[in-house]
Amino acid sequence: MLLRKSSEDPRVDTSTSPQGRVEAIWIKRAHRAPMDAVAEAHMTAGGGITGNVDQSRRRQITLMEREVWDRLVRQLGGTTPPSARRANLLVRGVALANTRGRVLRIGADVRLLIAGETKPCERLDEALAGLREAMYPDWGGGAFAQVLSDGVVYIGDAVAWEEASRLVKAPPRESARES
Repeated sequence: MLLRKSSEDPRVDTSTSPQGRVEAIWIKRAHRAPMDAVAEAHMTAGGGITGNVDQSRRRQITLMEREVWDRLVRQLGGTTPPSARRANLLVRGVALANTRGRVLRIGADVRLLIAGETKPCERLDEALAGLREAMYPDWGGGAFAQVLSDGVVYIGDAVAWEEASRLVKAPPRESARES
């Protein structure tokens, strides 16, 4: 089977949304445990990331923008690494704010339905004082999503929004706190 790069996939809208990249992947093996950095993650439709403790029906994966993280940490005068956010994927070049109901394609096969905004928890202030409050507005804490298709996500994979005609009905509004 020949796999096309997502930039060649007709379902990916690159005219209105520049293509981004996956910069980091983390798996949470236990609640409140450290996040494990990995080079790849296996995604299961309706289930989330294989080996990740958070596999609820609605919140199967969490995403964070590199640009937002860097800006907020810089504003607070810190040097805290993005792993402190405890999200599963760190992406660059794709804005996540106000994207509930949109479908994000990662690599050749994985599709994620953005289900809502991830609200930051109190643990962020343990990493850097004031970070929780700084991340709270405007989707600064990132997004949570449901996995729509099986596949493997690798560091360096292309990330892009699917065109509007391929959008899936958004689930009811809900925020999820990261822990």
